[in-house]
Amino acid sequence: MTASASEPYDLAVIGAGPAGLAGALTACELGLSVALLDASAQSGGQFYRHPAPALGAARPEALHHHWAAFTGLRRRLAASGVAHLAGHHVWAVTKQADDAWTVHAAIGPDGAEERPAQVRARAVLLATGAYERQLPFPGWTLPGVVGAGGAQAMLKSGLVLPGRRIVVAGSGPLLLAVAASLAAAGAQVPAVVEAAGYLRYARSPRALLVNPRKAAEAAVHGAALLRSRVRLRLRSAVTEVHGTDRVEAVTVTRLDRDWRPVRGTGRRIACDALAVGHGLVPQIELATALGCDTRPLRDGTLALALDGLQQTSVPGLWAAGETGGVGGVELACTEGELAAVAVAARLRGHGTHDGRVRALRRRRDRMRSFADVMAVAHAPGPGWSQWLTDDTDVCRCEEVTAGRVRAAVADLGARDARTVKLFTRAGMGWCQGRMCGAAVACLAARDGAAEPTAERRPFAVPVPLSALAALDVPDRSEP
Repeated sequence: MTASASEPYDLAVIGAGPAGLAGALTACELGLSVALLDASAQSGGQFYRHPAPALGAARPEALHHHWAAFTGLRRRLAASGVAHLAGHHVWAVTKQADDAWTVHAAIGPDGAEERPAQVRARAVLLATGAYERQLPFPGWTLPGVVGAGGAQAMLKSGLVLPGRRIVVAGSGPLLLAVAASLAAAGAQVPAVVEAAGYLRYARSPRALLVNPRKAAEAAVHGAALLRSRVRLRLRSAVTEVHGTDRVEAVTVTRLDRDWRPVRGTGRRIACDALAVGHGLVPQIELATALGCDTRPLRDGTLALALDGLQQTSVPGLWAAGETGGVGGVELACTEGELAAVAVAARLRGHGTHDGRVRALRRRRDRMRSFADVMAVAHAPGPGWSQWLTDDTDVCRCEEVTAGRVRAAVADLGARDARTVKLFTRAGMGWCQGRMCGAAVACLAARDGAAEPTAERRPFAVPVPLSALAALDVPDRSEP
């Protein structure tokens, strides 16, 4: 089904990962006209990254979990009437006078083409996913240090490894999956270094009992690591990276309950790459720019506050997947489907899906309970900032050190990340604080534990000035 400038789509879905695919396909199957916008040239999002056809991968499914579910979604997309708009970098969503939404995007492989794109829709579903949280430490800017998810993305989409001997470190269940994938691809993984532990999962037995597949996934990854003789080091962190031109070794140090380094416990491990990440941060910039309510998560991040049918606090705007809190691919698909059913009921008056809605809500709540336990188990402790020396870069884009941030707090009275930014430029670079925001906020807080705050920005991603200049803006000048 198609739409025009005068006849908007019923639904615009932003993000073609699991949540976006499930939402777009369900909405289309319920009779709605749907536009699916995504920055990538291929559907699947970060979770289902896969090699370009030109690479000739014989078995791309070998690097993925739940691959059959994705191939099912991909077949449905090819046979559907969904308008899949690939290479669309969405930078803003605005509400028009006729109550329709306009989705603004820059088109092209990197969003750098001059001609902008605008898609109008009666409702919008945000399925923008998440990005990795990084906590800095001495040496983390050396070549060979990559995000844990980034290492997995390199392998899935490019069939390349960041090194031959790779330490995997940080916190969260993603580390086990990354290490298992790297080892299966032929890398030597001397250690998986987890800053938290797994005992907190045992404190919530009901969430484990009603989500048996999560335990099974952990067992599969654990067995793969045992076969590859990968050592798991709990309550530990990489506190320093050594090398000149690239990574040569890392120091792994034991941590106390607050993630403070325990003196005298540092051990050096030789490696040529480090894959590190401390969980995921919901990507909610498009929603917060529109004033959507948020809720703090137990791991120190912010997610969108959603009602029982996945609608945000702004009428006509729904969200699914990691935007509501990180919980995995099955939860994302369930929420995408639930949101689509809710949108169809709102726009077309479909009232015959009560049983489907109840089943989806039960499934979502069951999996969301595990996501809440996971957030608590891997929440960074306030003592992690003691890993930093004053000359450690915190903001890599603007080369702002921990010493400069601490001086802004101690000497200039900064008490939040925004004030530190004004004094030091931390967070003003290309990534707009995605890499350093959490670290700057913690360093600015009096007790080392910062309350997450939502920022409202007019642009969710970098936009070329040429794209803004080409916008079709009505002439409001007086005659």
